[in-house]
Amino acid sequence: MKNYKLLTPGPLTTTETVRKEMMFDHCTWDDDYKKITQKIQSELLDLAHADKEKYACVLMQGSGTFGVESVLSSVIKDSDKLLIVANGSYGKRMADIAEHNKINHIMYLEDYNKIPDSKKVAEILDENPDITHVSMVHSETTSGILNDIEAVAKVVKEKGRIFITDAMSSFGGVDIPVEEWGIDFIISSANKCIQGVPGFSFIIGRRDLIENSKGTARSLSLDLYDQYKTMEIDGKWRFTSPTHTVIAFAKAIDEMKEEGGIPARNKRYTENNRLLISKMAEMGFDTYIDHSVQGPIITTFLFPENANYTFADMYSYIKERGYAIYPGKVTDANTFRIGNIGEIYTEDIEKLCQIIDEFLKEN
Repeated sequence: MKNYKLLTPGPLTTTETVRKEMMFDHCTWDDDYKKITQKIQSELLDLAHADKEKYACVLMQGSGTFGVESVLSSVIKDSDKLLIVANGSYGKRMADIAEHNKINHIMYLEDYNKIPDSKKVAEILDENPDITHVSMVHSETTSGILNDIEAVAKVVKEKGRIFITDAMSSFGGVDIPVEEWGIDFIISSANKCIQGVPGFSFIIGRRDLIENSKGTARSLSLDLYDQYKTMEIDGKWRFTSPTHTVIAFAKAIDEMKEEGGIPARNKRYTENNRLLISKMAEMGFDTYIDHSVQGPIITTFLFPENANYTFADMYSYIKERGYAIYPGKVTDANTFRIGNIGEIYTEDIEKLCQIIDEFLKEN
C-alpha cells in the first residue's frame, strides 16, 4: 500500500519515532507500564493548567466519542437536566448519546457557520432553572469553527451550572486554561493535537464531581467513577488497555515538549492554516465560514458550483501524490475539508496546493 500523509482532524500523520514505540509489547500489570500511565495523567493535567488536587485525569479505552459518552452517562443523574449547545455534527452527537442513555436534555442548535452566543446560553439557563449541566464542542470539525468556550464557561459558572467541553480536536493545539475558565470536564483523545495514535480518550474533571458520580453510570465499561478509582490506586486500567497506543502517546507528549509545547504547536498549526486558506483562495476556493471564527485545525472549503470534476476525482488525484483530504460534513452546502494538524509543515501545504493546482489545470 502506498504511503500518504493525512490532512484530516485525526487520526493524523504521526512521527516515525512515535510509530516505532508500538513495536514493543507490554504487560498491563507491569509497574513500569503503570508508571507510564501515571506520567501521562500528570502531564495532561499540566497541559490543562489544572490543579492536581482539584482535578483528575482519567484515561478511557476507545475513541473520543467513548470519552464523551463516559462523562455524559456517568455524571448526569436521572434527576439532572443537560443543555447541549451545538453548531455541528459533534454537538449533535452529544444529543444522540443523551437519547441513547435516556438523559433528560434540551438543545440550543446554532447554524453551522456561526458561534453559539453566550448571551443566548444565559437566557436559556434563566428560563430553565432545572438545567444542571451544559455541554459544548470547542473545535467543531464539521465546519472548522472554533467556538468561544471561555465566554460560555463564564456564563455557566455565573449561573451555578456544571460545564462539560468536548475539546477533541483542539486540546494540545489550542491553549485551554481549564481551571481558570471554570471548565468542570474536558474530553479529548490520543490521536489529535498531541499527535498520538487512536486507541483511547482522556477526561480531565473535577475530583469532587467525579466522586459525586458514584453509582450514576449507565454503562459498565464507560463508568467514569470506577475507572477513576481504579487508576488512582497505581495507574492500572480497569480492563485491558491499548498498551501500544499508550506507549506511543507517552512518546508523543515528549516530542510535543521538545517542539515547545502548546504555544509552538499552535503557532505551526495556525501558520499551516493561514497558508492553506491563502493558497486555496488564489485557486478560487472560498471557505465555508468567516475567517474571524476559523480555527487552526481544519478548514471547510466550498466545492465549485460548475466544476467538471467530482470530489472523488480530486481526492484520488491528491492521494496518488501523497496526501489524503476529507469530504465535507455540513448539510447545507457542497463542501470538502482539509486539515493541517499532525506532522504537517508549511512545505506540505505548499506541495498540496501545487498538486491541487496541477489537478485543476488538467481538468
